[in-house]
Amino acid sequence: MSILTRERILKEIEGGTIEIVPFSKKQVGPASIDLHLGDRIWTFKRINTTIPVDDHASNTGEVLEREIIKGEWLLQPHETVIAITREEIKLPPTLCGWLEGRGRFVHLGLSLHTPPGFIQPGVNGHIFFAITNLGRAALKIRPGISVCQLILQRTVGKARYKGMFQHFGTRRA
Repeated sequence: MSILTRERILKEIEGGTIEIVPFSKKQVGPASIDLHLGDRIWTFKRINTTIPVDDHASNTGEVLEREIIKGEWLLQPHETVIAITREEIKLPPTLCGWLEGRGRFVHLGLSLHTPPGFIQPGVNGHIFFAITNLGRAALKIRPGISVCQLILQRTVGKARYKGMFQHFGTRRA
């Protein structure tokens, strides 16, 4: 499997193989595509209970609370939120990817985690991820910041993601 470089990424986008909405050529670096923080986050409710984490763990809907971001918000020290990309991504069955945080935010203590970090071939929708403030000070966060980058790889063979997050948050089917 090989990683796509800028020239190949742009050819795939121009040819319609990869779809990114909204998109600007400025987002494409030497071997990745910068993605931006969307306008929705999910915060964890403050609860006074213990939640078991095992092979059968699931989200009952009682743990997460949906929030619409209006402007900026403060990410408190040691707080984690679930966020989505502003961009909708559609990959063909011959490309997969990795979502990584941007190095420019490491010194602030801003950490990005993607569950599981791997973007399946054939995905179609917004990509969700967790943001954690590992620092000692609150961080002022706003939608639209270039918070992560997508690295694309060719697959050996074809596959298509058909899981529960296919079309996540998208208006396109």
